[in-house]
Amino acid sequence: MSAVKSKTLATWLAVVGGGFGLHRFYLHGLRDVWGWVHVPLTLLGMAGVQRMAAFGLDDSAAPWLLPLGGLSITAGMLAAILCGLTSDERWDARHNPGAPAGQGSPAAGWGAVLGVVAALLLGATMLLSSITFTLQRYFESQVEAAHQISR
Repeated sequence: MSAVKSKTLATWLAVVGGGFGLHRFYLHGLRDVWGWVHVPLTLLGMAGVQRMAAFGLDDSAAPWLLPLGGLSITAGMLAAILCGLTSDERWDARHNPGAPAGQGSPAAGWGAVLGVVAALLLGATMLLSSITFTLQRYFESQVEAAHQISR
């Protein structure tokens, strides 16, 4: 039997390292494809942040790179919410199937609840920031294009 998977640990791994798929690797192992999808998206988002710091708002690549990182981090926060809100019985049935009754993961308690609260705060902030930044850059490009046409 494999090690017992803790719901609280999975929730907090998703909050802290969800952008890099740490929760997926904890739950499904290093061969998890979806865990590895998080890594390049977050790295591209980090590259967008660095480009924005280096080249400012006029950089042409940053508006495309930043939302990719935001999407990956937001997906990690959603996973934290789903992990934390899963009932203990359902958690054990899915992630600790061979554990004898009552010997699966310990009751999650407040650790998972606080992880869900943190994930809601961080996830909503990241999602709204990504959407706002992307729409702002899109409308700015439309105004610039209309300005170029009117010359």
